[in-house]
Amino acid sequence: MSIQVKIKRISSDDGRLPEKPEYATPGSAAFDLKAFLSEPLSVAKGELVSVPTGIAIELPSAEYAAFVFARSGLATKHGICLSNGVGVIDSDYRGEIKVGLCNLSDKTYTIYPGDRIAQLSVMPVIHIEPVFCDELTKSERGEGGFGSTGR
Repeated sequence: MSIQVKIKRISSDDGRLPEKPEYATPGSAAFDLKAFLSEPLSVAKGELVSVPTGIAIELPSAEYAAFVFARSGLATKHGICLSNGVGVIDSDYRGEIKVGLCNLSDKTYTIYPGDRIAQLSVMPVIHIEPVFCDELTKSERGEGGFGSTGR
């Protein structure tokens, strides 16, 4: 299944435009977001940064949202993670997508122009109608929290 999503390219101060986003492989669930920088950006240990991508999107309706996920290689090899866990882009947002990153490692990491820094996936959204009640239906797990089902 595919849907059309409008993508606006935002030019840099020197007139450059970002490349068209691409899926790394035919089986990729998300396309790569690239750092749209004019020069390398060093991220010190423990530092938080906001990295521009040079693109804005228009989702077709409120039935969809876009989600920004970390790139597993950056996280596991270099400790570079999303500062907000997962970024949520609502259907009515039209601004540039910026990726909040944090450096959890013990050394400085440099992001170069064009580096793949995150990935973006579009998914259906189901709005719920909250209904207050006094009791919830019993389940086998019940109120067992973290770790209650084993390791």
